[in-house]
Amino acid sequence: MRETVRFLLGDELVEIASCDPTRTVLDWLRLDRRRTGSKEGCAEGDCGACTVVIGRLDGGELRYEAINACIRFLPTLDGCQLLTVEHLKGADGALHPVQQAMVDCHGSQCGFCTPGIVMSLFALWLNEAAPSIARIEDALAGNLCRCTGYEPIIAAGLRAAAADRAQDRFAQAQGEIASRLAELRDMQTVAIGDGERRHFSPATTEALAELIASHPQATLVAGATDVGLWVTKGMRRLDPVIHLGRIEELRAIADEGDELRFGAMANHVAVRRALATISPQLDEMMRRFGGEQVRNAGTIGGNIANGSPIGDLPPALIALGATLVLRKGSAHRELPLEAFFLDYRKQDRREGEFVEAVLVPKLPADALFHVSKISKRFDEDISALCGAFFLRRDPDNRIVEARLAFGGMAGIPKRAKAAEAALLGRYWNEATVAAAIAALAGDFTPLTDMRASAAYRLKVAGNLLRRFLLETTVPEAATRVAGLLAEAAHG
Repeated sequence: MRETVRFLLGDELVEIASCDPTRTVLDWLRLDRRRTGSKEGCAEGDCGACTVVIGRLDGGELRYEAINACIRFLPTLDGCQLLTVEHLKGADGALHPVQQAMVDCHGSQCGFCTPGIVMSLFALWLNEAAPSIARIEDALAGNLCRCTGYEPIIAAGLRAAAADRAQDRFAQAQGEIASRLAELRDMQTVAIGDGERRHFSPATTEALAELIASHPQATLVAGATDVGLWVTKGMRRLDPVIHLGRIEELRAIADEGDELRFGAMANHVAVRRALATISPQLDEMMRRFGGEQVRNAGTIGGNIANGSPIGDLPPALIALGATLVLRKGSAHRELPLEAFFLDYRKQDRREGEFVEAVLVPKLPADALFHVSKISKRFDEDISALCGAFFLRRDPDNRIVEARLAFGGMAGIPKRAKAAEAALLGRYWNEATVAAAIAALAGDFTPLTDMRASAAYRLKVAGNLLRRFLLETTVPEAATRVAGLLAEAAHG
């Protein structure tokens, strides 16, 4: 085992032999390194004031990602490069093109959230040469500025995109940084800390299986987009922590003919690209997974293993008929994803098991598919409910197969079996949908909470079935907010 965490802070090599396993990157930057440009606003990954940029090797290529420093644990930076707003200003005092564009376009007022906005635009600038307005808006969805409009900030993003990259020091240094990160890579398990306050970071699934067997009480951490809040909001002690982020094989996504195989650590950005090949509606849903910072860090395995009843991926994957691959030691077990969820925050995951992969079938040519997320705002919001539907019909238009899955309607993501039964053998029309809607009351007794009332949830769940009917029988009907927003942007 290696007993230090190693990463680059800019171009400086940092080695840490001991720290709290749940010390956040933001606290370390502000308190230990006095880099106070990164701010703490919400401490839960919503506002983006703490945004920093992480450089990591992805398939041998250097990729930069904006992430929330307030919920990212410091030891998880092993093998990465960390860039903060302080790195952007040149040695001669010159502003980076992204910073200069913000000045020129008057993109800042109070300035508290400006460093995070700059870092989100900087990550976009590093990765994409000519982003559209829609893409800039998407990259900024995780940065909530309260004192000015976004138009000047979007204008700054467009102006920065036009800047010459050839002379930019970050662009010029990418080859060297990639080589240095490659040198930091090894197949050793990182283990730092004392007693129970330990952080482990294995590099292989075999090492992960051994660690879980040795430390069955450990908290497994993927992207920490939810676990981070257990610490910053719940003040929980996690003893010890096992981080899965260094296991490259768990990031792999493979096309296996009739299905896609997702390693549990595939992040939401990569998962979105792959699922979009199955249905554009999956692309739209995943574009609304938190902000870009959350999508860069969050993973498909974490979203499932977390067991949240309002997680957006499980209903969609259940409707598609996905299978979960669990591993304990060298033994594997597969089960339908819908069978994994037993009760609120309780899953069919035995002691010593971890989620290794998710198998997602592609849609048959004759299938109808739909997914809708309902939330109080379009961007970066938690669902009130999510509905995903799969239908197949015979040549006479009678329904022969139906899977209707909902999140937010029960303590777990769950199929609507009574509504499915009301559909089978009937024609796909308004009368059939009305019968299925009536049956929903037998499938669910939803809760009332701060996001929605029980009556609202039940009503909207039925309306989503009507929306599904409209989209599949009246294709010219405008039923998508995303489509309406796009029309407004270009109109």
